[in-house]
Amino acid sequence: MTTTEERLQILKMVEEGQISAKDGARLLEALERSAEEAAQSTGRAQWFRVRVTDMASGKTKVNVNIPMGLVNFGMRMGAKFAPEVENVDLSEIMDAIKSGTVGKIIDVEDNEDGERVEIYVE
Repeated sequence: MTTTEERLQILKMVEEGQISAKDGARLLEALERSAEEAAQSTGRAQWFRVRVTDMASGKTKVNVNIPMGLVNFGMRMGAKFAPEVENVDLSEIMDAIKSGTVGKIIDVEDNEDGERVEIYVE
């Protein structure tokens, strides 16, 4: 799993001029890929991904990737900031995550606001 320490070490190398920003970006991408491959090989999800797309243009409005270790905290915070969320049972999402579900767990279209919300566990 990619740790914050590993990311900070790469960013420090960029800051100190030991590697270029382009090389730093490549290293960060490689770390993420290896974390995703590790998750697939162990069967345990590593990321909670939320994507909100404008249905008219198809453009992504929000793309959030949260490490699984922070999901409980993120769900509690999200519930505080979006109490009006209806038709989504947060306990169902948490149950799916705890049971080891991987892949798309939510796909909701809000025709009134013209948005599509997708939640993935990878």
